[in-house]
Amino acid sequence: MQNAIYKFEKLLHENSEYLKSLDKETLENKPPEKWSKKEILGHLVDSSIHNLVRFTEINYLPKPYHHRPYNQTDLVTINQYQTMDIEELIQLWYSINKQIIRLFKSVDEKALDYEILLSDGSIINLDFLMKDYVEHLEHHINQIKN
Repeated sequence: MQNAIYKFEKLLHENSEYLKSLDKETLENKPPEKWSKKEILGHLVDSSIHNLVRFTEINYLPKPYHHRPYNQTDLVTINQYQTMDIEELIQLWYSINKQIIRLFKSVDEKALDYEILLSDGSIINLDFLMKDYVEHLEHHINQIKN
C-alpha cells in the first residue's frame, strides 16, 4: 500500500501544477464524442467524490460492502465541468484527493481485506479498490497530458 500512496501523492502534486500551466484552449478543446481535458479532470472529481464515500463507508457498513456504480457521462454533463473555472476545478480535485490520501495513510491493515461486492456479482477487497483508484487516476492524467 505504501507504494500506491507514494504514487498517488506524486500524481496529485505534480499534476496540480501541470494543470495550472495549460491554456484555456488546450483545456476546453473537445474532440467529437470525447471529453475535453477539462471534462476528464471533472470526471476525476466525480470519481474522487464517489470513492471518498466508498473508502469511508466500508469502515462502518455491513460486509460485504455493496459497490454502487454511477453514470460517469451524465455526471460530467450535469456538473458542467466544461464551463467551470479551471482554478476552482483544480482546487476541488486537489482537496478531495488530499482527503483520500489521509484516509489511505490511516487505513487499518485488517480493513484492506474488507470485501466489496461489485454490481456484476464479483468480489474484490478494499486493498484492490484503493490501488485501482490510483491506477485510474494515472490513466486519466496520462489522457490529459497527451
